[in-house]
Amino acid sequence: MNRFFSMDNKFFVFMGKVADLCLLNLVCLACCIPIVTAGASITALYYVTLKMVRNEESYIFKSFFKSFKQNFRQATIIHLIMVAAAVLLYLDTNIVKAMGEPMSQIMSVIFAVFTLVYAMILLYLYPILAKFYNSVKNTFTNAVLMAIRHLPYTIIMLIICALPLLIFFFPSLQMQMTLILLLLLFGMAVIAYLNSFFLVKIFDKYIPENSEVDADGGRS
Repeated sequence: MNRFFSMDNKFFVFMGKVADLCLLNLVCLACCIPIVTAGASITALYYVTLKMVRNEESYIFKSFFKSFKQNFRQATIIHLIMVAAAVLLYLDTNIVKAMGEPMSQIMSVIFAVFTLVYAMILLYLYPILAKFYNSVKNTFTNAVLMAIRHLPYTIIMLIICALPLLIFFFPSLQMQMTLILLLLLFGMAVIAYLNSFFLVKIFDKYIPENSEVDADGGRS
C-alpha cells in the first residue's frame, strides 16, 4: 500500500508529467496570443520539453520564461520571417489557381513542394534556437540541413504535427468538440514533447562538434 502512494510510483510520475504538459501548453498558448510573441513562446516550449525528455526539468514556469526572455529577439525575427513567407506562399498559391491548365497544375505541384519544405524548416527552427547559440542566418541554415539529413525523423515529426487534423474526420460533433478541448489543454505541449524524443537524438549528434554551443552542451 505504501508503494502505491509513493511519489516514485509510475502512476504518479505519469500523472505528474500530464499535469506539467497541461500547464506548459496553457502558458505557451497564453504567450502566443499577442501573435508577435508566438516565436519566443514556441521556442520556450521546446526548451522545456527537450529538458523533460532528458528528465532534467523540475521548474516548468521558471525554465519557460527563462528561455522566453533569452530568445525573444531572435525568435521574434525568425517568427516574422516565417509569417511573411507563409503569407507569400498563400498569395502565390491563390494566383496559381487562377492560371489556365496545364500551367496551374504544374505550378500547384511546385508550390505544394515549397509548402512541404516550409513545414520541414519550421519544424526545426524553434527547437534549434532553444538548444543552440546561433545567429538567425545559421539557425535557418541548420534547420534546412537537419531536415534533409535526418529525413526519416523529419517525416515522423511532420506526421505527429499533422495528427490533430484527424479530429475533423470524426463523424460525431460531440467527439470533435471533446478532442478540440483536449487539444487546447495539451495539444502543442504533447506534440513538442513527442517530437523532442527525436530532436534529442538528432541534436546529440551535433553537440560535441558544434562550436557555437555553450559549455554545458547548449542552452538546455
